[in-house]
Amino acid sequence: MFQTAKPTRVFQEVVGQIEEAILTGRIEAGQTLPSERDLKQMFHISRGTLREALRVLEHKGLIEIRMGVGGGSVVRAMDAGGVTESLGLLIRSQAVSLQHLAEFRQGVEGSIAAQAAERRTPADVCKLRELLAAARACVAGGDRRRDEFLEKDKQIHTAIAATTQNPIYQSVLASIHENIHRYYDRFLSMDERELEENYRDLCGLVEAIAAGSAVEARRLARAHVRRFNAHMQRRARQETSGAPAAARRRGTAAGAASQRRR
Repeated sequence: MFQTAKPTRVFQEVVGQIEEAILTGRIEAGQTLPSERDLKQMFHISRGTLREALRVLEHKGLIEIRMGVGGGSVVRAMDAGGVTESLGLLIRSQAVSLQHLAEFRQGVEGSIAAQAAERRTPADVCKLRELLAAARACVAGGDRRRDEFLEKDKQIHTAIAATTQNPIYQSVLASIHENIHRYYDRFLSMDERELEENYRDLCGLVEAIAAGSAVEARRLARAHVRRFNAHMQRRARQETSGAPAAARRRGTAAGAASQRRR
């Protein structure tokens, strides 16, 4: 099954051979790798080198090391989990600039919305409209239901991704919307005005998808990201200038109240 590892690059050679065997299907998901004793003999390597190679393969998500009776190194089914976990950590750490995040979201979410419009079913549209109704109830509750609205917002976006029937889109979008809350907490007030604006955007997007208009769905998804990125960029500049977060929120709320009185 495996060849003697080359002495100059023993560690990388072991990882590479096992990885290739898994990716080409010679060892299938659910199968257990040969025992440590057998692997050491096949590769002609030490126990320490083998265990280090197995740890790397586990970190890559290719195998799961199970302890105890009946344990061993079991090959995992391939999925996008590792990629989306790394993307989630990158977003949650806020190591990505607002502009770069917006550029990425415009491309991905625009494509997702367009494909959802082309592939939607009556059941998909029904689910999206049910989520919109729940979001509308949150908006009616005002600031005190902000967090509930953001949860519905996330559910609507992930439901749109599910409508594409593309597991990669689904994984990537779920990772974005499960981790972007730190940007929202820092740069969005989500007062009543912004809640209403967000809700209107979602309504337009869902209706474009329901109508099967891929071009309009893409345009609205991209416009939504641009609009809220502009809000966040503005507050980022205020933060840089030293305006306290509480003062920014009070100012936004006062402006919204003034608008309602007018």
